[in-house]
Amino acid sequence: MDSDERIETEGASVNPRRNFLRQTVALGSAAAVVAGAARAEGSQAGGAASQPSGTAAAPYSNYTCFKFRFDGAVAYVSMDHGPLNLLDETMSAEFERLGAELEFDDSVRVVVLQSALPDFFMAHSGLGRFSGPVKPASRSRSFRLTQSLYERFRNMPKVTIAKVEGRARGGGSELALAMDMCFAAIGKAFFRQPEVAWGFVPGGGSTQRLPRQMGRQRALEVLLGSNDISAELADHYGYINRALPPNELGPFVDKLAHRIASFPPYAIAHIKTAVDVGAFSSISEGLLVEAHESDLALANPQTLERVMLSKKLGAENYQSELDMDFLAKMPPAR
Repeated sequence: MDSDERIETEGASVNPRRNFLRQTVALGSAAAVVAGAARAEGSQAGGAASQPSGTAAAPYSNYTCFKFRFDGAVAYVSMDHGPLNLLDETMSAEFERLGAELEFDDSVRVVVLQSALPDFFMAHSGLGRFSGPVKPASRSRSFRLTQSLYERFRNMPKVTIAKVEGRARGGGSELALAMDMCFAAIGKAFFRQPEVAWGFVPGGGSTQRLPRQMGRQRALEVLLGSNDISAELADHYGYINRALPPNELGPFVDKLAHRIASFPPYAIAHIKTAVDVGAFSSISEGLLVEAHESDLALANPQTLERVMLSKKLGAENYQSELDMDFLAKMPPAR
């Protein structure tokens, strides 16, 4: 699920790769060109030092939702927007800036995205975005903001890896799906698309990525069942690359990330383009369909009613979000 912010398109045709995202983020690449040389020790440790007045901000500085560590050509990006890593307005804005900074940083060849929180990779998108007055669905097809944010990570000419050690639900599941690879900790990682319980259509790409990865029937089980999927079952279904014991996950991802980072960056970029354009060129068109169906669902008054009721029952409360037990308390849709 995601915000009702959109990026308008002209007609039904879209460029399937980087032009898709260049419409959405106008940040320049000048600062990122020198990012590798300009990184400060404080930024590598996770915190960016404050800048003297009148000077340009250091690369990867002034983030409140992310921590950073750099090891050679591998960037470790930890989401740290407690208590749930909700994809709210604050985190969305930083994700947009982060995607642009990473894309144009030639010193980074592999991005490992993980969470600093022990129980949550990302809970889901913030429900506050869906609590306003019901809006009629536009007849103009448009991309949703979360689709654009996540597509940037898929389309950037470097490898993106999700390391999941907690709950990845809704927009968190869709974020993991958008990465080039995803590895998860057995007994700790769980995946879920809960949107149907609220009356939503997922708006961050899962209706398009899941059928491509696991087939139509299993995708519909995930999208319509609104159940937690364990790391082991996610591995079996093709939801993720592999499920690994928690003590093996970190070393495995580190070894793979550094191995990939040792290869020529142009070869990495060309291989990704060959796979995405050759085998998945239709995904941008599919995302437009998903966005429109999501708009139609959000225009139904029942959706707002169910969002507000779920918040009363405990949605976005830390303990309630662990098992999402508040969804079981929701009445059947009328």
